[in-house]
Amino acid sequence: MAQSNQEDGNTFVDLSGINTTSSHHDNPYNALIEACSSASEIQARYAKHRETRNAAQRQKFTDLNFDGVTIDPVLHKLVNPERYSDFSDTRNCLVFWARPPAAVKGLVAHLQQRLQAVAPNLWLMPLHNLHMTALEITFSLTAAQIDALVAQMAPAIPALTDYTHAHRARLVMPQLSYDTAAIALSFVPAAGEDDDAYSYHHLRRDLFDLARGTGVQVASRYVVPSAHLTVARFVGQEDVHVSGGKGGVDRGKVERLVECIEGINAELREELWPSKDGEGGIREGGQWVVGQEKGLDCRKGVLWYGGGETVRLGRGF
Repeated sequence: MAQSNQEDGNTFVDLSGINTTSSHHDNPYNALIEACSSASEIQARYAKHRETRNAAQRQKFTDLNFDGVTIDPVLHKLVNPERYSDFSDTRNCLVFWARPPAAVKGLVAHLQQRLQAVAPNLWLMPLHNLHMTALEITFSLTAAQIDALVAQMAPAIPALTDYTHAHRARLVMPQLSYDTAAIALSFVPAAGEDDDAYSYHHLRRDLFDLARGTGVQVASRYVVPSAHLTVARFVGQEDVHVSGGKGGVDRGKVERLVECIEGINAELREELWPSKDGEGGIREGGQWVVGQEKGLDCRKGVLWYGGGETVRLGRGF
């Protein structure tokens, strides 16, 4: 069984062409903002990151040496309780999530059905658990350590969770992004309206500063230019291997999966992206103003797959 690791598929590697690891920046989000002179440039960096990543993943899936998907060993055990009855996930985290509005959740539900038609063994993120990580404070600590951080941040949590009420960042151009471990619905910051000067990357920068102002160390892994919701994960080889996962790679299954993803993306570009001439509006599900319907969700606990406990849910609009 191939197993998941944090670097699989360049999950945490910036492919936009910007060096976000420079020690020159106390806030890692400033590097991209300072390198871009307009909302259009920020959008282009986000788009380059996901297009470069998708192209690399397509090459990986279609390579003759491809030997299977990357299985998350923790999730694999959680979805097979009859084999791992004594197993429990003990990785506690502290995050600030953006929750998608109903229109985006409806789009995800439709896409999950399409994906499951060609990969019936995918684990699908429950719609009520869908989230985009706006800021990760830390991960894989004990419950007691997380509670101590929550107590330290408590005075600032209302301001953090309500921040999107007055600082509205619009996301557009939905597209499926994928690697050998998971499939996500990704967006890029909008560029085309006056309010788009304040982007999702600016929001992430501000949240980082507000959190760090409480004295906590922000140990976030998610600083790459990506705005995504995980919608599905691989928990077995059955969808890409012959003989129920016990044989070698079935090239036909792999091709159908990649074709499905690319076909969906072509449809999303045609139906839900802004028109190039700027005429007409964006159809429902094609954009997301972060904070729409719900403010940010400060979440703690065992939440890698959408669970955990809400510390405070911010005010939506």
